[in-house]
Amino acid sequence: MPGNHLPGLVRACDTTGLPVCLDAQRFIRLHAVMAVVFLLIGGVAAILLGLTRWPAVHLLPADWYYRVLTLHGLNMLIFWILSLEIGILYFAGTTLLNSRLASTKLAWACFGLMGAGGALANVIVMIGKGDVLMTSYVPLMAHPLFYLAIILVAVGALIGVINYFATIYIARRDQTYEGSVPLVVFGATAAAIIAVFTLLHGAVVMVPTFLWSLGLVKTIDPGWYRLVWWGLGHASQQINVCAMVSVWYLLATLTTGAKPLNQAVCRAAFVFYILFINIASAHHLLVDPGVSATWKIWNTSYAMYLAVLASMIHGFTVPASVEVAMRRKGHDKGLFGWLAAAPWKNPGFSAFFLSLVIFGFGGGITGVTLGTQQINILAHNTLRIPGHFHMTVVGGTTLAFMGLCYYLVPLLFQREFHLRGLARVQPYLFAGGVTFMAMGMSFAGSYGVPRRHWDVDFTGATFPAGFDASAHLMLGVLGVGAVLSFLGLALFIGLTVAAVFTGRSNRGAPMAAW
Repeated sequence: MPGNHLPGLVRACDTTGLPVCLDAQRFIRLHAVMAVVFLLIGGVAAILLGLTRWPAVHLLPADWYYRVLTLHGLNMLIFWILSLEIGILYFAGTTLLNSRLASTKLAWACFGLMGAGGALANVIVMIGKGDVLMTSYVPLMAHPLFYLAIILVAVGALIGVINYFATIYIARRDQTYEGSVPLVVFGATAAAIIAVFTLLHGAVVMVPTFLWSLGLVKTIDPGWYRLVWWGLGHASQQINVCAMVSVWYLLATLTTGAKPLNQAVCRAAFVFYILFINIASAHHLLVDPGVSATWKIWNTSYAMYLAVLASMIHGFTVPASVEVAMRRKGHDKGLFGWLAAAPWKNPGFSAFFLSLVIFGFGGGITGVTLGTQQINILAHNTLRIPGHFHMTVVGGTTLAFMGLCYYLVPLLFQREFHLRGLARVQPYLFAGGVTFMAMGMSFAGSYGVPRRHWDVDFTGATFPAGFDASAHLMLGVLGVGAVLSFLGLALFIGLTVAAVFTGRSNRGAPMAAW
């Protein structure tokens, strides 16, 4: 069907044949560049933290450790991922629906606010005015500009989500597509719906806290703050889950030609995410006295498992769709012949499939166990919790987004990657490093190592303290994994930046096949 593009503001992709809205392309590029900058900042912070938690190195002093920990959390868990997710929404709402972007003014406002807020937050943290960690629990107080920066990012992201909803509205109004929206768009819409819920929680908690830091509000109740903040802090990671799964489906199609086996089941799983996945926020509050035992039991049992069911559905349907596609191509020998014949030299495929495995096994198993009330009470303030979310957010979302960029750059920046051999190695290096790092965290946490403490040896303590050799061994594994994953991250950033600015142009021709 004909789209609703303005004259001269659309091009046909030379590889896929899909229409590309040039307005949307501009903002996808801008958000991708901004996201990679935040990824670099967060990655440098990550290696500094990894070398500090490794007792044999113990790099940073205490004040800089907590400062860098704040910097790392903000950039990696919020700024990098949210920035790229806005670009994903613009792509899903325009190219996949053959529609124009609803508003360039809203897109500029989104980009400007997110960029300004992210830059301001990083400056405030680096000058020592925001050493309150990403959670910024009250009564710890940061500089007012710290809270303002978070508000700017949240408002900017909300504007981007509104622009996305407006785009899919005009696509439906103008009938630029037939039937139901594609599954990738459906998943992106689920992510956008969760984003609205999440960002509204951010406004409810951050605006009063900002006023408190200015002295205009007398007190902020810490129990209220924790309850509402986790509607922002944990729920923001559920945006990532929906976006990551959508990227899985997209990369499965781009790399192998796979198609979902059952659209209705896959869409139902996304609906389960909308309805139930935010309940997982409760695992941060299970040791809090401010919520009832009934609330804790409900949130950690019946309702939470519906979100787990959704992830299990995607965890089966995505590889199943790849298997069917590969078998149709003739790779049907044996039980796993299709998997051995998969395009493992394609970094888009390897990144997405490794993301699926790490998220599904490492993140899934640790998430279900740590979300259980009895286990959570034992493990919550240990390194087992960072071990879990490094499996999900880093090994899952970040790795999947890296795989997406191996197609984003040739298709939307219209540039080819240099050193393609290194590009093929990069997902394996990053995935291996993240897995080692997260396993080191999880097992060190099993020995009781705290999640945020600067010095687990308690150097200079009056009485002997610290942890035994087993905990130190696992912290060493953490450190080695941190080094490997940082090398993988640095390689990704170097390859991507080089391709964007100096890569060979492929305008007028299909992208070079991996």
